[in-house]
Amino acid sequence: MQGIKAFIPTEKKVQYIQALLRVGFDTIDFGSFVSPKAIPQMVDTAEVLAQLDLSQTQSKLLAIIANTRGAEMASEHKEIQYLGFPFSISENFQMRNTHKTIAESIVTLSEILEIADKSNKEVVAYLSMGFGNPYGDPWNVEIVGDWTEKMDKMGVKILSLSDTVGTSNPEVIDYLFSNLIPKYPNIEFGAHLHTTPDKWHEKVDAAYKAGCHRFDGAIQGFGGCPMAADDLTGNMPTEKLLSYFTAAKVDTNCHAMSFESSYNEALKIFTNYH
Repeated sequence: MQGIKAFIPTEKKVQYIQALLRVGFDTIDFGSFVSPKAIPQMVDTAEVLAQLDLSQTQSKLLAIIANTRGAEMASEHKEIQYLGFPFSISENFQMRNTHKTIAESIVTLSEILEIADKSNKEVVAYLSMGFGNPYGDPWNVEIVGDWTEKMDKMGVKILSLSDTVGTSNPEVIDYLFSNLIPKYPNIEFGAHLHTTPDKWHEKVDAAYKAGCHRFDGAIQGFGGCPMAADDLTGNMPTEKLLSYFTAAKVDTNCHAMSFESSYNEALKIFTNYH
């Protein structure tokens, strides 16, 4: 939703997220405590949260934050379990996304980990540009390994390798996960993949077979990162993830009828607001 210019009414957001909470997903990324100037669509995150009925769901809530102030705001809400922090190993992208250098962002991440610890929350760090870099900054698998090592030492327990602009390929996905997962047993690794319609299967297949069991998706691949390039490849479609895991006979704990209902809610919103 974050990249949509027209403001989606709070009650419509609540209705949609409520539908997602019925499906059985492990985690719902439901909002962001970020500058309303940067992303006006997310200005009502606290109101959305206040209106959600969480009594019938096991799903955990994740809020995206870009700085210490956002972490402090999110940490005031007991309903939120995860604070999601996008950390780019591309200096250019980090500046575009959070207006901070990588060195400043490391300090911010350290402060966020402290806030999370005090408020009984967990940090999900997104390693943006985890699979390649179109901005001309140096990128190779060793750089990803070095940053993973740093985050492990800082105490990050969930690290989502993020393919922010869809540059990943199965070889790099396989290499990174099959090397990093055994090396860092204290970290739960996730895959935040962006894809074109014809490449989704090979990317999911490579990550899953390399040992990754945490995947981010968005219904129909809606959205992308508003701070990145203009013609972004879409998010990984949730329905494709579910079809892959159904075929692989993996129990996702997701209920098909409830997913269909949330899919229809998504269509209603994203057809009217885009």
